[in-house]
Amino acid sequence: MQISHKAKKQFGQNFLKDESVLHQIIQAMPTDDRVVVEIGPGLGDLTNYLVDVRSVIAFEVDRDLCKHLNAKFEQKITTKQLQLRCGDVLETWQSELLDEPYHLVANLPYYIGTTIILKALADPMCQNVLVMVQKEVAQKFAAQPNEKVFGSLGVIAQSVGTASIVTTVPPSAFEPMPKVDSAVLLIEKKHYHRCEAFEAMLKIAFTQPRKTLMKNLASRYDKTRVRDAFEMLKLPLTIRPHQVTTDDYHQLYTMI
Repeated sequence: MQISHKAKKQFGQNFLKDESVLHQIIQAMPTDDRVVVEIGPGLGDLTNYLVDVRSVIAFEVDRDLCKHLNAKFEQKITTKQLQLRCGDVLETWQSELLDEPYHLVANLPYYIGTTIILKALADPMCQNVLVMVQKEVAQKFAAQPNEKVFGSLGVIAQSVGTASIVTTVPPSAFEPMPKVDSAVLLIEKKHYHRCEAFEAMLKIAFTQPRKTLMKNLASRYDKTRVRDAFEMLKLPLTIRPHQVTTDDYHQLYTMI
């Protein structure tokens, strides 16, 4: 079914049309039979593949696209292979989006990509995250210590599991074409480990990345305790935020 739909900027709509990229996303999915949540199904190109292999719950904020999706997937909706929920997912997503374990698989609008990923990582029911986002965002989540882009997002991702980039995607894979490159990000959650106070410390730690971690932390925490923690962990006082491992950040949190 074809549809004449003009992408709406307020919803950050860039529709993924490249079949090879769609196949790569499907190939990277976890192999179990848990339900899949798709946020922003758009014209249903990825949805079309997902419903062939899993039960899908799709959240779409655009009412016009909801009408299109209801018509396109009428049979799948009737058989409950697809549940379509129209509205803003962030308005209903509290601590848990569903009352059962699920995988998040989606081509996310750039403007809410980071927010959605962080919500999913904080949701104990979300088992894995496989999403298309802006390349720069994917790199931050997948970054490793000592890489310049390693920051709080990388620490958070490593705190719950492992993050990797499945593939990078050029603007030509979308309609309309975005102005930046994209990437498919996979975060495999191995355990639930999110803490608001810990993440508040990370915000302070990375507030000025070019300064030393000691100076950043001492701006908010007791300098003597911070110095003692560095000594116990054998961290140089000159070390910068991106050079510290996730394990050491967790140790610092318990010590300062």
